[in-house]
Amino acid sequence: MATFIVEGKQFLYNGEPIRILSGAIHYFRIVPEYWRDRLLKLKACGFNTVETYVAWNVHEPQEGQFNFQGIADVERFIRLAVELGLHVIIRPSPYICAEWEFGGLPAWLLRDPSMRLRSCYKPYLDKIDAYYDELMPRLKPLLCTNGGPIIAMQIENEYGSYGNDKQYLAYLKQAMIKRGMDVLLFTSDGYDDSNLQGGLLPGVLATVNFGSRPEEAFSKLEEYQPDWPKMCMEYWNGWFDHWGDEHHVREHDDVVDVMDRMLQSGASINFYMFHGGTNFGFYNGANYLGKYEPTVTSYDYHAALNESGDITDKYEAIREVISKYVELPEVELPPTVPKKNYGKVRLTEQARLFDSLDRLSEPVRRPCPETMEHMGQNYGFILYTTRISGPRAKNKITIQEVRDRALLYLDGVYQGCVERNTHDQTLEIKENDIVADIPPEGATLSILVENMGRINYGFGMKDPKGITEGVRFERMFLHDWTIHTLPLDDLSGLSFQDLQPDEAYTPTFYKAVFHIEEAGDTFLKLEGWTKGVAFINGFNLGRYWDIGPQKALYVPGPLLREGENELIVFELHGMQEPVVIFQDFAELG
Repeated sequence: MATFIVEGKQFLYNGEPIRILSGAIHYFRIVPEYWRDRLLKLKACGFNTVETYVAWNVHEPQEGQFNFQGIADVERFIRLAVELGLHVIIRPSPYICAEWEFGGLPAWLLRDPSMRLRSCYKPYLDKIDAYYDELMPRLKPLLCTNGGPIIAMQIENEYGSYGNDKQYLAYLKQAMIKRGMDVLLFTSDGYDDSNLQGGLLPGVLATVNFGSRPEEAFSKLEEYQPDWPKMCMEYWNGWFDHWGDEHHVREHDDVVDVMDRMLQSGASINFYMFHGGTNFGFYNGANYLGKYEPTVTSYDYHAALNESGDITDKYEAIREVISKYVELPEVELPPTVPKKNYGKVRLTEQARLFDSLDRLSEPVRRPCPETMEHMGQNYGFILYTTRISGPRAKNKITIQEVRDRALLYLDGVYQGCVERNTHDQTLEIKENDIVADIPPEGATLSILVENMGRINYGFGMKDPKGITEGVRFERMFLHDWTIHTLPLDDLSGLSFQDLQPDEAYTPTFYKAVFHIEEAGDTFLKLEGWTKGVAFINGFNLGRYWDIGPQKALYVPGPLLREGENELIVFELHGMQEPVVIFQDFAELG
């Protein structure tokens, strides 16, 4: 058993002063086979603590169905940390932000159209209680007060940038305490007056988040908590990327200068991120501050360890600064994981989406389009199909409104794309670039909508996916829809045929079987492909998109097998050639 407490302006661990030197590593962004590697590198850099969020949507993917296996085995991750002599800071808030889908909240919360997030709305609190009843007993034996490594736990995450419901914060605090969480509790917020006033709780340690100007940040924190230790709970030493933007880079000279100034002031630090990892599957988040901006698959973050866990110049510079303040541990670094160049792989089989619907989904009839959440779906795609009677004069289709990107087809022929950021979410029905009438026999309208990631931060978080209201042909709402949910969580039922040339845009699954002699990390480059999702041996690697900045998907070696491997690519628009490249380097920007 151990104690970690605040006494005056310092932290005490078992009665001795301690400065927290922590780095963020999210277990759910790294394959479990690499957890030890990343934690060893953290310790070798001079850090004494690892910090991680706990993602609710990973652990309760369906209401009442819990998952703590594989990449979700947070207990194993924490036990690895204690084996290596690291303390653990855990942030199990219902909400985590983290550029993670819906900020870690489970999508099924939105089945309740009246849901009020991050507040004292009883149905929301009831869901949290059910989750905590499962989570907290798993964490309790791992608290330092019970001989484990967890020294501190967060109550909520950057709440002051969202709301000011102090009853809600107090409820979460008591929910933890009554379940035996008797370690130091804390909050973390931006360092302006608004954030601190909204996010602080009396008698609870407050920490601040920032990337620069540490003197200004800590000065503001001391206005609100003058007699407590100074801690930056998120030192943003890099940044994340949105699709279509440039890759963010922060030079290490700037990073270590700010870090050194913090350490000189006696502050404790948590690097966000020490190692970012990957938004595998459909778990990337999105931002909305007047414009919807989905986050890319890579969460490299330009961190001390890159996406594939390699040591960078930034790592070496950070380690050098830390060595000025503490004696570096004698830790033998694990060998660098080899990067493999498997070369070109040709995809030789295909299964068109529209020919495969019955193998992927059970159709459901509804009078109006319904959101994914109302259909019991969390992630992926959803297809809406209806008939437009004819004859009709030429007119526009209006989607009211699309979340987040829709491909429209008339009698199976691609008409165009409607995106969420388009203010006028309309599309002229076209045929060979000529506006067309609806023929006397009518026509079938199909709309394939992609959920590109729920908003993870700010006022737009209540973000249902699919078509939220309806579809109009000019002024008339269209009714009687057939809906196929397409989460793409099981592709085993697909029936593949030999590859056929596609003259028109049609969403298609492409398949290749390839052999390797030795498994290692590699990067899947889809040169000449447009937009879609890639799967290795049934594992969803995440999204690709030719607008960048990410040009290749990270493939951890443990996902590969010596001998035969299967690659499936779901391409929405089409490619120049059915060939991909497995290369030995990442491409960001």
